[in-house]
Amino acid sequence: MQLAKHVAQGKLTYLSQDKEAISVNENEHYRWLAFGCSNEHSEQVIQSVMLKRKPWKLTLPHQTAMMLPLLFFKPNSMIELGLGGGNIQRFIHHISNNINLQSIEHSNTVIDCFNQYFNPQNNQANLVYNDSKKWLQENTRDYDWYVCDVYQQEIQSYNNTVDQLEHLTANITPNTCLSINLPDATDYEVNLLLTLLKELSSDHEIIYFHIPNYLNIVIHLIPKQWHIYKRIKRNNHSYLPKNIFSRWKKFWRHGKKLPD
Repeated sequence: MQLAKHVAQGKLTYLSQDKEAISVNENEHYRWLAFGCSNEHSEQVIQSVMLKRKPWKLTLPHQTAMMLPLLFFKPNSMIELGLGGGNIQRFIHHISNNINLQSIEHSNTVIDCFNQYFNPQNNQANLVYNDSKKWLQENTRDYDWYVCDVYQQEIQSYNNTVDQLEHLTANITPNTCLSINLPDATDYEVNLLLTLLKELSSDHEIIYFHIPNYLNIVIHLIPKQWHIYKRIKRNNHSYLPKNIFSRWKKFWRHGKKLPD
């Protein structure tokens, strides 16, 4: 059964009607986190989906696209901006214990939902309750990889995204990888954002992916000094198991490189 049909057949497990309505639904096979009121007058945005028998599995295609740098990169320290349902937390814990992953989340309700419904293996998750931009302003330590997947329903806007990207690029070094999910941007906005990123980070190659059948655009800023295609060919810079590595190597070919 397709994932969309599963989502249509779920039952409500949890509902918070706070400033930003958050719900947890599930059926026999999946459990998912959604933003937005669950009534006929308001559209829900499904943020993440967990396969209950394999909680570490990435279930949405943009999440796989965001993790593609693991083809040529063994990060020691990683910052995730936006916890959501914890798909990246569970996947990273499954792939390697060598990655120190810290998740910054602006909603205590989301953190509570993760702990109660989306951490079935009781992984030791390093979670920080804070606004992502505020956290970026307050932290100057170098990290290997920033992954940004922040959705704030009431303030999601182009100007807000630009502000966030400026803070992100101010924190990265020539040897830092940055991966960004843009959940709902027009082609015009995407082109402007790519141009902005190119201006802000001349030490990085920019490779981006349009996710088929979804509105997501995933952008990677990869240090130019890495020579990533040599790394992929040699397969000596990856924590990925061979079966995932082989499959993801084919996905990587669909990326578009922004010209220098």
